[in-house]
Amino acid sequence: MIKYTQDITIPCYDTDASWRLKPASFMNYAQEAAGNHAVYLGFGYDDLIATNTAWILSRVHVVFTDTPKWKDKITLTTWHKGPERLFFLRDFILTDDRGRERVKATTSWLVLNLETRRLVRDPKLMEEGTVCRENVIDTPADKVVMPKDVEAVHVMDHMVAYSDVDMNAHTNNAMYMQWAMDAVDYDIASTRPVREFTINFNHETKPGDKVEIYKARIEEEDGRRVFVEGKVDGQSAFSVEIVF
Repeated sequence: MIKYTQDITIPCYDTDASWRLKPASFMNYAQEAAGNHAVYLGFGYDDLIATNTAWILSRVHVVFTDTPKWKDKITLTTWHKGPERLFFLRDFILTDDRGRERVKATTSWLVLNLETRRLVRDPKLMEEGTVCRENVIDTPADKVVMPKDVEAVHVMDHMVAYSDVDMNAHTNNAMYMQWAMDAVDYDIASTRPVREFTINFNHETKPGDKVEIYKARIEEEDGRRVFVEGKVDGQSAFSVEIVF
């Protein structure tokens, strides 16, 4: 199974006031599919934790071609693309029941030794039998940097709490995207579809951390571009570029 597929009917709790699939909900779908596929390929959570290593999601770039809505029947397909410099790459494509592309994404992952905090290059992750080189987006997710010519405004603080935390006892990656969307003006986030976003995970956050969230907005002829960054004690935890 060089590609993994998962059928989903969009539930109401994964959509917004316009019935569109939320960006954070797509990220939840993607991480579950990635985990299931990695298990099949022999390098899932249990395989890696046996050697005190783990997958760490570093960067994500998602493009919404035609955002699915509540009750839509969709199929999510993912595949492991092997190593690319420091990262291991994995792509996703979400199609509807007519086979039309609705969402596509590319992700960059690290494998970390949990004790030494050093990167690991496991030979199993590079075997050709597990790798599909097909690209849904031509280039890997880029680095996100807050623009220097626009002032970033502090919009809110978020205390990391029970509902943010995953099975590894730190903030689940989808929650960062949820915080970012909450930082956007509601009349924009709830009515204008997200065309694409890129998110970088720069430093983990844990229960009790206060995340200071900043926003910078750029007006463009064909839409609106918003940058959001979360910091803990002055250190960047995550940064996001969202295009509406």
